[in-house]
Order: sequence, then C-alpha cells, then structure tokens
Amino acid sequence: MASVTSLSDNVQQHLASALSATLPEAADADPLLRRSDRADFQANGILALAKKAKANPRELATQVVSQVVTGDELIKDVEVSGPGFLNITIADRAITGNLAARYADETGRLGVPTAAQPGTTVIDYAQPNVAKEMHVGHLRSAVIGDSVVQLLEFTGENVIRRHHIGDWGTQFGMLIQYLDEHPHELDHKASAEDTAASGEEAMSNLDRLYKAARKKFDSDEEFKTRARRRVVDLQAGDPRTLATWQKFVDESKIYFFSVFEKLDMEIRDPDIVGESGYNDMLAETCRLLEESGVAVRSEGALCVFFEDIKGPDGNPVPLIVQKSDGGYGYAATDLSAIRDRVFNLKANTLLYVVDARQALHFRMVFETARRAGWLNEDVTAFQLAFGTVLGKDGKPFKTREGETVRLVDLLDEAIDRASAVVREKAQDLSEEEIAERGTQVGIGAVKYADLSTSANRDYKFDLDQMVSLNGDTSVYLQYAYARIRSILRKAGETRPAAHPELALTDAERALGLHVDAFAATVAEAAGEYAPHKLAAYLYQLASLYTSFYDKCPVLKAETPQQVENRLFLCDVTARTLQQGMALLGIRTPEKL
Repeated sequence: MASVTSLSDNVQQHLASALSATLPEAADADPLLRRSDRADFQANGILALAKKAKANPRELATQVVSQVVTGDELIKDVEVSGPGFLNITIADRAITGNLAARYADETGRLGVPTAAQPGTTVIDYAQPNVAKEMHVGHLRSAVIGDSVVQLLEFTGENVIRRHHIGDWGTQFGMLIQYLDEHPHELDHKASAEDTAASGEEAMSNLDRLYKAARKKFDSDEEFKTRARRRVVDLQAGDPRTLATWQKFVDESKIYFFSVFEKLDMEIRDPDIVGESGYNDMLAETCRLLEESGVAVRSEGALCVFFEDIKGPDGNPVPLIVQKSDGGYGYAATDLSAIRDRVFNLKANTLLYVVDARQALHFRMVFETARRAGWLNEDVTAFQLAFGTVLGKDGKPFKTREGETVRLVDLLDEAIDRASAVVREKAQDLSEEEIAERGTQVGIGAVKYADLSTSANRDYKFDLDQMVSLNGDTSVYLQYAYARIRSILRKAGETRPAAHPELALTDAERALGLHVDAFAATVAEAAGEYAPHKLAAYLYQLASLYTSFYDKCPVLKAETPQQVENRLFLCDVTARTLQQGMALLGIRTPEKL
C-alpha cells in the first residue's frame, strides 16, 4: 500500500500552485500553513512574499484566492483575513476520504510513509555498569533510547543498537583482587541460579561485593596497589583474571535482562558491546591521533587541547586519551567506538542518549573525531542529552537515607500503584488479568512521564500523578483506547465503514483532522529525536476523542450510515493511539 498524502500536504501543494500562478517568481515559496483556531488551517506566507514583491498583501492574497479551486474535493472554502492571511476550511468529504485511505492500509502503518533514502544510525543507549545495580538514573537513557529506536525504525531508518556497558577499567582490578582474597563472599548464590529472581539476587551479591571492595580500595594502600596490578593483568589478557571478569559480566547480564524485561524493552545480547569490546583498538586509536598531530604528549599523557575549553584557572582543559602511566580513559574507548561505528558499521549518524552532565566530554570527543577525519559532512554525531530525575521536592531523586533509588524498587512500586487503580475500575477482570494490566499500566505510566517531558529538561518523579486517570498520563490514553475497543465490541455485527458523503460535526472534524496529522507528527518526532512531540500529539488525540465521545452518540447515532461512520472514526482513532503508544514503548490493553 502506498503512503497517504496528508490533508495539510495536499493543501500546501494547492496553495503553492495558486501562488506561482499569481506570482511566477514565487514558484518555490512556502505558503507557511499551520493549524488555526479560526479555520482548519491558516496560511501566513503571503505577507513575506508581498513585502519582497512590493505588493499590497491583502490584494495579493485576494488574487491567490481566485486561483484556488474550492468545492467538495479538498478545500471547501478559503478567505482572506487580517493583513493578508488565508483561512482555509477543508471539505468534510476530504477528511473522511483521507482517513478511509489510511484505514485501508493493509500494512497497518496508517499510510505513514517510509524514508525514500534511509541512512544507518547507531544509537548508544541503556548503558548500565557491570557489578552495579541499576538505579533511577539509568531509566531515562533506556526509555528515551528505546522510543527513538522505535521511531527511527518505523520511518525506515536502518538502526543499529549499542549498549555501551561499563565492563572494563580500574574497578574490575579492585573487584577481582578482592574476590581472590575473600573467595567465600560470592559462594552462597549458586542455588539461586534457577529461580526467577536469580538476576536480582546475583546482582545484589555483586553490588555488596563491589561496595566492600571499594571500601578496602579507598582505605588500604597496599590493597590498592595489588588491585592496580590486577588491572594490568586484565588488560594483558591473563586467563585466570579474564575468567573471573567474564563471570562478573555474565552474572550482570542476567540481571540487566531481567530489569529490561520488566521495563518491557527488548535488549539483545549481540547489541551489548561494552567498553571491553574496543580494547584491541585503543593503542591504534592513540597512535593515529598522535601521528596526525590531533593529540600531543603533555606531562607524559596523550592529550587533545581546545581553544575554547579552559578551567577556572584560565588554563586549557585537555581531553586525556592516554594517561601518563599508559592506562586508557573513557576518551580512548569512546573514540575507538566512533572508529568502529563509522568504518565497520558504516553509520551516517551516531546518536548518544547520555546524561546532560556528560556534555563537555562528548563535545571534546566529537571535536577530536572531527579533527582526525573520522566524523565529516557524511557522518554526524549527536548527543541526545537528558536531564535529571527529581523527587517531589524538586531535588535529585534519593531514598530517605540519601541513597540513589534502585530502579527495580521503583518499577515494582509503580506496578503496585497501577494495579490498585486497575482493580478499583475493573468490572469483569480476573486477578490474573488485573496483575497483567497493572504491570502494563504501571510501566506505561513510568515511561510516559519520562517521554512526555522534553529530554533535556529535568522532571519530577511523582507516582501519584503518573497513575492518575486525569491529566496528561499514559493511563488516560490507555483508558481512551480501552473505551473505544469496548464500543467496537458492543457494536456486534455492525461494522465500521467510512461514508464520505456525510456531513461532519465540529467534534468529528477536529478529531479527523488530528488523526490525519499522525504521519507528520511521526516524521517530526523521528527527525528531531523528540518522543515528547509524539506524546503531546497522543494526549491531544485522546482529549479530542473524549470530546467527540461526549458530543456524538456512536451506537445511537441517527442513521445506520452515521453509526458506521462514527464506528469508523472510533476505530481509526484506536489504531492511531495503539501505533503511537507502541512507538513510545507502551502497551494498550484491550480491556481496562
């Protein structure tokens, strides 16, 4: 099925033709079409054109109007308003006809086009650390990254996922050495292998081990020396050290998978390429940077300097690629990852979903890669920086004891709260169904609260608000969807069918025009890596549906044709809600 041209694009084309017929030099002019309170659409582009042509804008607008074909097919009416705006009303037939074309799309894509020339994007997101429990700070990278993956794939982009887990470096020398000296500390977890909780149990053991090792590392100089020697063994590939390291990684992965499963996200093992995955490239990365003069030796370390990045003392702050003791920092790994993604994976775009506090690091890394020629006009790198998760008090989210909040605890609490809401509203759901829906509503609530805020802003984590049935929440959207499914079930034998010949009420028109804007919204959200724009669209869709439902009887409409047409409006709205929510990574239960 070919993609469906949206009403706004159709109107845009008609106006552009009318403009160039009136003013041949305006052949490529943009009519500047947008939705309006005064009509269905308003075009503002004539003002700038008139200024350029030294013409009277109202007169020019009147001439353009005379070139526009009006009637039942697309534009019902167009009038000049104010200094030279055009107010455009769409024909009811065109609204229903366009939705019918979207509804008939057998691919289920609702007529949304795919990119004519898709590129390859490597997206780096959901980056937990080995041997450390995931906390609330890991939530945003995972949720935002997953939604951007869905959006890009839906628009036809070739997406390669990468989870750059922290699985290398000093802390592993510390952990391995500590376990060597305290072997009994990890023994008792073997029996947990087969239980459902094995991931979380294994991780809380590792986490405890990590904290004990860190304490000894910070307080015992001799242990610190032994641990650092162990890092050298690890980097040199000593088999016994590597075997213990691999055990840590494997245990941690079981845990990661259990958390991501709870988040209802697909994380595939081949996509997990941690810091260790670039180990063999580090020396060459340094050699290439040094030979090309991009990096220079300074006090024994290999550094890259920047004119515009200075410390409080006014001296330049370099990016340190290799330390004076020969060890490699994050910069060496990140630069090696760029080389791999550009030259091996053939990426056009590198997208990093990383905390905004890392902005300076990535600015320096990207600039270094540009100077080295690894990034150029054909390959762009972009940090999709996100803000902090705050508590209700507006401060970074912590437990009462001041600890960071474990992600698993947070998700479990969201599921509990949501299950209570579902139970209260449920009419004919079994306990099993309440548990399943509670999980879908709870996880949806957490994801939606994150995704409905612009990524670069901080947001407050307030579970009471998130699972509320009122306001801009995923529960509100899920209930709108479930309500439509209920109406469609009640319709029984009566099938939804489009009747373009019927006149539409204001509520029907508003809903229809908004449904038709789905494709444009998806394109914008994908192009700007902005899931919050899709979330805002879906909330408005549910609000317009609620208004339609309140004003327009569906099963008790006046004629059989009107019943079918309203059922059709319900169904195409439901499909749009379901597809849109799926792109945010949120489930839409059939019954709530």
